[in-house]
Amino acid sequence: MPVNLPLPVPNLAGKTEPQGKNLTEHQQELYAEVLKHFDTEEYRIPGEEDDEAGKLKEVEKFWLSFECLLRFLRAVKWSSADAAIKRLESTLKWRREFGWYDKITAEHVEPENVTGKADIFGFDVHGRPALYLTPSKQNTTESHRQVESTFFMVERLIDLMGPGVETLALMINFGDRGKSPSMNTSRTVLDILQSHYPERLGRALIINIPFIVNMFLKIIMPFVDPITREKIRLNPDVLGEGLFEADQLKKQFGGDVEFEYVHEKYWPELLRMAGEMREKAFEKWKAMGAKVGLKEWEFKGGDELVEKDTSATSVAAQQSTDEKIAAASHEEPLATEIAVAA
Repeated sequence: MPVNLPLPVPNLAGKTEPQGKNLTEHQQELYAEVLKHFDTEEYRIPGEEDDEAGKLKEVEKFWLSFECLLRFLRAVKWSSADAAIKRLESTLKWRREFGWYDKITAEHVEPENVTGKADIFGFDVHGRPALYLTPSKQNTTESHRQVESTFFMVERLIDLMGPGVETLALMINFGDRGKSPSMNTSRTVLDILQSHYPERLGRALIINIPFIVNMFLKIIMPFVDPITREKIRLNPDVLGEGLFEADQLKKQFGGDVEFEYVHEKYWPELLRMAGEMREKAFEKWKAMGAKVGLKEWEFKGGDELVEKDTSATSVAAQQSTDEKIAAASHEEPLATEIAVAA
């Protein structure tokens, strides 16, 4: 029977760990400098029309996590705190201008999603949530809302990232004939992804590439930074290369799952799952002090995950010990009976 709903977030116990464990002394100093810049009541986002508007909103402080600051520092190759601060402030302003805190709602982008041309389904072997893009299911004319919808889904991917997961898996299937996105739209999406979502792409797997799309990829590849280019795979053997487990992968990519997009079932469930995870993390963040620089690992429940894993391991070890003791206690009478019989 076809699957119509997004898959639950997998148990990541023992598969992920906190970021920032192996920072050098210089990297720690750069991080401290960036944190100090934002973590003050006097901080104002540059360029806002008045003092009140320049203050960080609660959701912006939530976004400025420990891991977020590290992502932007890595994006500037640890060149300087000022370079990371400049990019962070650019993204803070972009997020406001783009409409994340008012305009871009589920209702606003839903018309772009009724055919399932973009859906989130499954997780790779590293726990990265997967975003499937199927251009043949295009149902709207080119508009800025298409870009908004793409990044609405990226934000939902981030909601569904478990503790220790920072990157996503992008799955593009050009199978069946359909309208491919224009160069203008593709360049816009690429620019936003590189400028405002640094260190977020874990891998991009592209299949069924027609000749014209292959030429298109050759044109845009020079605009893609080298690190991102290394993550892009064309027509990969997804299972053979151990990138996904079969039960987490759609059949089109070689997996076992027969997925059928039914908007009335899928869409509300995706919003519920992502909303619950986001709200749980946000409430934990507030309970931790609602400050800039708090760790996603902690407010997403990473420590609890480790405790559960440790507890489960201890229980399993105790059960194994108990079973061995029980087996030994049964062997003794049996040996006596054999000796008597002899």
